Amino acid sequence: MHTREVDAPAVQALLAAAVAAPSIHNTQPWRFGLDPDSRSVVVRLDRERQLPEADPRRRAQYLSVGAAVLNLRVAAQHLGWDPAVRLRTPEDDRDLVAAVHLTGTLPGGQASLRDLYGEIERRHTSRMPFTGRSVPDAIVHEMTAAARAEGAHLDVPDIVATRRLLRLTAAAESRNAVHPARASEARTWLTVPGTPAAYGIPVTALGPRDASGRVPVRDFVGALPAPRLPTLPFERHVQVALLWTSHDRPEDWLRAGQALQRVLLTATAHGVRTSMLHQAMEWPDLRAATAGPRPRCCPQVMIRFGYGPDGAPTPRAPADCTAAR
Repeated sequence: MHTREVDAPAVQALLAAAVAAPSIHNTQPWRFGLDPDSRSVVVRLDRERQLPEADPRRRAQYLSVGAAVLNLRVAAQHLGWDPAVRLRTPEDDRDLVAAVHLTGTLPGGQASLRDLYGEIERRHTSRMPFTGRSVPDAIVHEMTAAARAEGAHLDVPDIVATRRLLRLTAAAESRNAVHPARASEARTWLTVPGTPAAYGIPVTALGPRDASGRVPVRDFVGALPAPRLPTLPFERHVQVALLWTSHDRPEDWLRAGQALQRVLLTATAHGVRTSMLHQAMEWPDLRAATAGPRPRCCPQVMIRFGYGPDGAPTPRAPADCTAAR
């Protein structure tokens, strides 16, 4: 069977999908290259887009890049390839974390990611209140299966455990608020109307605070004299999921990022809105506490999910690709 050429339109479609991935504070900490000899898109970390206060180990940066790798795989299958991914390629290039090989053709009838392609553009983080209507078990099972397919775990806790996770997230949010360096770092990635920016989170994409305090959404504004939405009541019964891996190495973070994005796209396909609660993961003691009684559990991110308004899109930098060295 004829294998599609890696031409300019195909590369543009691949990269447009990749940069649509979510990233912490919308830092978009990735760089892409094209290796025509091996028909591969190579993915590197962009070390200039690190959060040294909130993410000193670069774990969240790897998660973000992993999400972009998943989008590359989805787009590649949509274009007819059966992509093969190699993580943590040459050790002599510390920034090279993955190569997506565009060789082979996806067999007809094979279970694939390509059905998720349309969800890449539709997926946005929603920081708004949800209705409180429970997501059916069948959809939750699809989300957990999506994580498992990428070598990660997704647990949906009961009410008691959910409240515990939300308390840990609230504790992290309180610490962030009184930590000058962390608060300043978060505000660096906040953009205001009229400011041309391809990175960061626009003020217009922020949501309200929960009037009851049950849902500890991240406060980017802090003490800044910026306009705030009035507080609103959030859902009474919050649905969250904890994404975790059995190990905590950079390659596990990359797999977790792919699992995260596959879960988010699966939820989007069913009309389920999502947002990330990452604050507790930024404090080692609180991150460890989120594991609870699970053995060999390395928590990576919490996902809040439910039904409600769509999220506001955030800007993206142009999808450029350089020749691989």
